[in-house]
Amino acid sequence: MSQIRSSLDEFAQTVCADLPLPGSGATWRRFAVLAEWASRDLSLGRLCEGHADSLAILAEAGKRPVRGALYGVWAARSKSAATSAERVDGGWRLSGTKEFCSGTGIIDRALVTAATSEGQRLFDISVAEQVVAIASHSWPSIGMAGSMSETLEFGGPVISDEFIVGSHEFYLDRAGFWFGAVGVAACWYGGSVGLVNQLVEWLDPEPHDLVMRDLGIAISSLEAMRHALKAAADDIDDDPRDEHLRARLSALVTRRVVHDAAVTVLEKVASAGGARPLCHDESQSRRAADLYTYLSQHHGNSDAVAIGHTFLQARSWN
Repeated sequence: MSQIRSSLDEFAQTVCADLPLPGSGATWRRFAVLAEWASRDLSLGRLCEGHADSLAILAEAGKRPVRGALYGVWAARSKSAATSAERVDGGWRLSGTKEFCSGTGIIDRALVTAATSEGQRLFDISVAEQVVAIASHSWPSIGMAGSMSETLEFGGPVISDEFIVGSHEFYLDRAGFWFGAVGVAACWYGGSVGLVNQLVEWLDPEPHDLVMRDLGIAISSLEAMRHALKAAADDIDDDPRDEHLRARLSALVTRRVVHDAAVTVLEKVASAGGARPLCHDESQSRRAADLYTYLSQHHGNSDAVAIGHTFLQARSWN
């Protein structure tokens, strides 16, 4: 955990100061940086993406981050875990639980969604002050183990109004929500790149043609991901306020392309390398488990339905 904290701090201090915001005209550079860090270690890349996304959300809301703090975004919603905020004297009282809080024990602050009487709100919280308990054994996962995505219970002191981020439903209603969704896909791409690069280290000096076939398919899948992400970045820069209302569709399509290509990479890396790299190389085994787990957050079926409905409503594709 200390190593990931140190690496995340390096990212925050040396990279984020120069990392373009989505829609700044250099969105592809942003995605390329996120992918490069994810290619090193996907759990680390997940936390880097969360910190970078937090800064983008705060900027979109006209807020400043707490100086020197490492951030994450805790916005998971489920039937078994609910987070709420109640208006009290002096501000808001946070309570309840939330799953998949990546960076537990690593980050300093988090942007947390919570239900209020008027709808969902987003709060900028101090982890040390607002997290009162960690659910025992809530993150036993082998894949993405280093992301420390625990289930947490909230409480603590009153949160003042200055730490409200945006208006009601701000988190989901803003264009940047979909820009951030593409940033996650950039991490999937980075994890795939790391997996292929590590495979190459295991290949014989003169690989069999069947191995080269699988490697070629994996590399083609990487290129498909890169082109999809580059096109999405260009779309974001061309319409940073989403005036054409295409951000959601672009994000859903991009995530589908990247997800499916990453699944192909997983399959072809296993086929090309055989059992030895996955069994004898802890790093490669972890890369495969991390990517498989991270890809599982993709809402493939529901997203495909949404893409289909959008196409029928538009009756054209241009």
